[in-house]
Amino acid sequence: MKIAVLFPGQGSQFLGMGREFIEQDSDCREMMRLGEEACGLPLEALINDGPMEELTRNAKLQPAITVTNLICWTALKKLLGDVKVSCFAGHSLGEYSALCAAGVLSPTDTLRLVAKRGALMEREGAANPGGMRAVVGLSIEAVEDVLASYDGSGVVTAANHNTPEQIVISGSMDALDAVSPLAEAKGAKVIPLNVSVANHSPLVANAVPEFSSFMNSIEFKVPGAPVYFNVSAAVSSDPDQIRDMMGRQIASRVRWCEIITAMINDGVDTFIEVGPKTVLKGMMRKIKPKGVEITALQFDTPDALAGCLEKLSIS
Repeated sequence: MKIAVLFPGQGSQFLGMGREFIEQDSDCREMMRLGEEACGLPLEALINDGPMEELTRNAKLQPAITVTNLICWTALKKLLGDVKVSCFAGHSLGEYSALCAAGVLSPTDTLRLVAKRGALMEREGAANPGGMRAVVGLSIEAVEDVLASYDGSGVVTAANHNTPEQIVISGSMDALDAVSPLAEAKGAKVIPLNVSVANHSPLVANAVPEFSSFMNSIEFKVPGAPVYFNVSAAVSSDPDQIRDMMGRQIASRVRWCEIITAMINDGVDTFIEVGPKTVLKGMMRKIKPKGVEITALQFDTPDALAGCLEKLSIS
């Protein structure tokens, strides 16, 4: 058994996420306390009570999801015993949880980084309004052809390559409005996403220099296990290279389909999504090649964690 641990990013949030772990486990409770201290935000009250409109603001959502991911990871790590995690990855924001789990970043530095990242991306979203849309039913090459045919003054790019036929495009609303019918004419279904920031596009690129400068004060260590990176869809063990990629990641494509394909090619047969909802587990079915047998698990509650461990034959 070769296990990959995966962490979700924005879009997986729900009110009350992680609550049962905090109620039942003092180490999980301590992680929440540490998160609130590192970010200077009342994360527990925000996650439990909302309102959802406030929770979904970039500046608050990024630390809220990250602390929830780390709470879930704290619970899993205690129960794994001698079972070794072979590698880690995280989808967009989730990559910071992966770096923490792999020992690259301390929990405090992880939470400081995502709080800064969220604030900067919220700022850029206000300065350069835009949106994101899922394009379902076309390959990445077909989507790139559609985008290349756009000759308007707006900005649009392929932001997330999630599965072989689910691509998220990101950019200004005029450009999104122009290219959406072109994608539909090729047979795609285009679904607007409930975001006001054009993440992973040139519209948020002004956040990169300031965020990169902030990261210079943070210690990055050599990963204790391989991490597959969004920017490269490959592993790296060089702390300086990792720091550079995490800066560029804000405005770069999330190469998730390539990451999971690379993991499967490298022999990973068991995937555990650690954190709220089942977005990544759902993508897994569409990414894995026909005939390849894998186990895809997910948990965000103590009961679901117990179910995962039972399937892994860990008591």
